Amino acid sequence: MKDKHLGDNFDDFLREEGLLEEVEANAIKRMVAFQISQEMKRRKLTKTEMTHRMKTSRAALERLLDPRNPSVTLSTLERAASALGKKLRVELA
Repeated sequence: MKDKHLGDNFDDFLREEGLLEEVEANAIKRMVAFQISQEMKRRKLTKTEMTHRMKTSRAALERLLDPRNPSVTLSTLERAASALGKKLRVELA
């Protein structure tokens, strides 16, 4: 029996399985969490200082930094960017 996915690319496979959007969203969340964490390290910011700058709770910051937690709002991302002296840029592609 021939494998129907042989020769297809991985995006095509995920699309056929109805998983592409979920996988892409998870990848974006992981990248954002990584970038924020790296910028905090670069600036030597503790989580406590970051929560003060963001005017948020420790739990909200933990959700933001958890690459497996997809429940992050644009408002939280904006506050994190501002706390790091950055701008949040969201675009449709």
